[in-house]
Amino acid sequence: MLTDKTAVVTGSTSGIGLAIAQQLAAQGANVVLNGFGDADEIEKLRVNIELQNDVKAYYINADLSQPDSTRQLIQQAVQLTGRIDILVNNAGIQHTDRIENFPTERWDMIMALNLSAVFHATAEVLPHMQKHGWGRIVNIASAHGLVASEFKSAYVAAKHGVVGLSKVTALENAGSGITCNAVCPGWVRTPLVEAQIEALAKKNNTDIETAAKALLAEKQPSLQFVTPQQLGNAVVFLCSDAAEQMTGTTLTLDGGWTAR
Repeated sequence: MLTDKTAVVTGSTSGIGLAIAQQLAAQGANVVLNGFGDADEIEKLRVNIELQNDVKAYYINADLSQPDSTRQLIQQAVQLTGRIDILVNNAGIQHTDRIENFPTERWDMIMALNLSAVFHATAEVLPHMQKHGWGRIVNIASAHGLVASEFKSAYVAAKHGVVGLSKVTALENAGSGITCNAVCPGWVRTPLVEAQIEALAKKNNTDIETAAKALLAEKQPSLQFVTPQQLGNAVVFLCSDAAEQMTGTTLTLDGGWTAR
């Protein structure tokens, strides 16, 4: 489906981002990985994607909390591959606290990585997509881009911003062959969520699996975690011909969270 397309996926050395990159590669797309981690492990991931899917896979190390570094990621990807057809803005971090106690530096970092990096990568990639008359920008937002939860002021604000930015990007490029949509997952059992489960287990003096069930019961009516692979397939769909007229919208995979 995506043969000869090139995709950049931020935050793709583990978790959701890696699953998205793997699913895009499975459909024939060349992929550019980005993220932190052990260099040898990242190289193994890169090589495995190439061997398993007969595509080209690259890795670019960039600190997406810095605007110049984010834009350089896109520039380097174009230099390496010749073009970018798909951009998946996935990288993100989390911190929980009451607003009056929220550390300023954590607020600034969450805004920089979860929202500003999406803007800078999008702004840098759009001229390349416009030149070719085709592009897919998929922003990984969250159920928290649609509704709020206590203690997550920065994350909720940033993810609401991502949804709004996705709509503006879609409107400015409507009819050009370029679409922009936001995917809004519920609970996915990533290391970021695992830390919240561990904190809940400690707070309630329970084991990890009991805490995981309690976390799901609080928000996600299906009582099942969304899988990274399901999110990868959702991104593939948004890059397909079937989604050609889907732009400026949100695709929720949240087990019923936002239906309430």
